[in-house]
Amino acid sequence: MEELAPAMIKLGGAIAFSFAAIGSALGTGTAAMAGIGAWKKCYLQGKPAPFTLLIFIGAPLSQTIYGLLFAIFYKGFAEDPVMHAIWPALLGAGIVGGIAIGFSAWYQGKTSAAANDSIGETGEGLVNNIISIGIVETVALFVTFLMTLAFI
Repeated sequence: MEELAPAMIKLGGAIAFSFAAIGSALGTGTAAMAGIGAWKKCYLQGKPAPFTLLIFIGAPLSQTIYGLLFAIFYKGFAEDPVMHAIWPALLGAGIVGGIAIGFSAWYQGKTSAAANDSIGETGEGLVNNIISIGIVETVALFVTFLMTLAFI
């Protein structure tokens, strides 16, 4: 029974990482499809294809890093016998936190897709688009730090 608590805590970290990575995959895939479509429009119109669209395509990858932070924090929690008593809370926080981070990445990808379309068509609004994408990312930042710091 002593092995259950550390294993479940580590599982919470692995789940958080996995959901974050799934969200990043969905987000980058969505943004990449829109980026390719925007480049196609540029080529058809004889305009240069903006390299800056890669910024938007890669933006949702950062949530995978937040999931990795969860996993690292949770590995430390699993090694702390004091934390073993609250393993259900840690597991639950890993699940819910991972889902929240994953949704942030997914919707950041959707926001990035719209930014790709906008920049590809008009060539303008880079700063506003980056700020919009950053606002969506803020959700993942809050979740990562509040869910992990709550247990430190």
